Amino acid sequence: MSRRAPRARAISLPDSDPGDKSTVVLKKEIGLLSACGIIIGNIIGSGIFVSPKGVLENSGSVGVALILWLFTGLITAVGALCYAELGVTIPKSGGDYSYVNDIFGGLAGFLRLWVALLVIYPATQAVIALTFATYALQPLFPSCLPSDKALSLLAAVCLLLLTWINCFSVRWATRVQDVFTAGKLLALGLIIIMGIVQICKGHFYWLEPANAFHPLQPYELGHIALALLQGSFAYGGWNYLNYVTEELIDPYRNLPRAIFISVPLVTFVYIFVNIAYITAMSPQELLASNAVAVTFGDKLLGVMSWIMPISVALSTFGGVNGCLFTSSRLFFAGAREGHLPRLLAMIHVNRCTPIPSLIFTCISTLLMLCTTDIYTLINYVGFINYLFYGVTVAGQIVLRIKEPDIHRPIKVSLVWPVIYLIVWAFLLIFSIYSEPLVCFIGLGIMLSGVPVYFIGVYWKNKPKCFSSFIDKMACLGQKLCMVVYPEDEGKKDDGEEKETAA
Repeated sequence: MSRRAPRARAISLPDSDPGDKSTVVLKKEIGLLSACGIIIGNIIGSGIFVSPKGVLENSGSVGVALILWLFTGLITAVGALCYAELGVTIPKSGGDYSYVNDIFGGLAGFLRLWVALLVIYPATQAVIALTFATYALQPLFPSCLPSDKALSLLAAVCLLLLTWINCFSVRWATRVQDVFTAGKLLALGLIIIMGIVQICKGHFYWLEPANAFHPLQPYELGHIALALLQGSFAYGGWNYLNYVTEELIDPYRNLPRAIFISVPLVTFVYIFVNIAYITAMSPQELLASNAVAVTFGDKLLGVMSWIMPISVALSTFGGVNGCLFTSSRLFFAGAREGHLPRLLAMIHVNRCTPIPSLIFTCISTLLMLCTTDIYTLINYVGFINYLFYGVTVAGQIVLRIKEPDIHRPIKVSLVWPVIYLIVWAFLLIFSIYSEPLVCFIGLGIMLSGVPVYFIGVYWKNKPKCFSSFIDKMACLGQKLCMVVYPEDEGKKDDGEEKETAA
């Protein structure tokens, strides 16, 4: 995988204006609004609409559940603050993969990429696409569930459509993200407004302190930790903007700004949506519902209750788009580092989009739609995903020690990564204690990448027949997708060749 195929030279091509020339590089087309849309759109998926009951179920009371939503949002903001420093210190696309790879070396970076490649992103995208299909079809099947084949087919159509949009134009992809992020915020705004109306009508029994902290079950530290884990999963996606750093307009300003705007906004929305839920249903009703927003709509919207499943469908459609957009950049960054076939590091000669990486992401997700055990896979690898969050934040401290004088446009106090790592260690240790089998299987999936790394990346002198086959496949892929290596990378590699020759 590390062998570099013969390189087609990047060329200057006409843009929409015949008088202009544009080089073949990833374009900086993501402004502050689209950056916020990527973060918000990836964090807010189906979770807040469907199953906030996980936090309530384990927290023990309504009041503690709301406090945990706030606390989890604050910890997410601390993690995002650490990532903001790393993002402007190591301004590469690829997010935590690039940071781990640069700080801890190729094997650690490859293992992060391996888990993401094998399960995390294909399975996550498949689950979100299936959730979209479920709620998009719900108004058409009011008295029964749609068939599995119908769900898989609509999920596949969703993936193929969004992959085409992402291949066609970065601007189109970000516009889709902007529109659907605005749509889901409007839907959540509707829930919050209805909650405020309920409070004005006097429906706030479960918000009064005496009732809010009335224990639904005995308080236990283990259950509190589980509630925090549930909350942290609901905030997942906060680091996705770091995957597209090289396509950000003025990343040194817009990356931290987008994080500082988006994470507090999502925290505010999550807390007030949960408050709204509890004004319309009792904790027992909420815990009995597998689709809280739909139950909420049935109670308050009457004949307009169809708005809620449609809102969930729109939310998840935007979630699939954001996940496709960012995960394809992760695989693009991995290929550029030599950890994946080099074809995935090429971009279209006219549209400057990473088409091979997008197609690879789409195909791997479509394969996941053929399985019936996606949620179990996510459980196994969710632990590893969370593990690498902590490893990345620890890398911030290591980088401060190894390279104290490196230019840091943003430099946060080391108190923040220490706080994050303390909470992270508590949750990680409890995860291993409470679900050792799931955690060790996840570790096993990660460690299965070690022999792949040594055979595919570390082993340089591969047989000529194998190398020739890889070169021919890369050449065929270039011709089919009309892609070349980015011009700046071509210049860098030319320089490397000259150094080697010298």
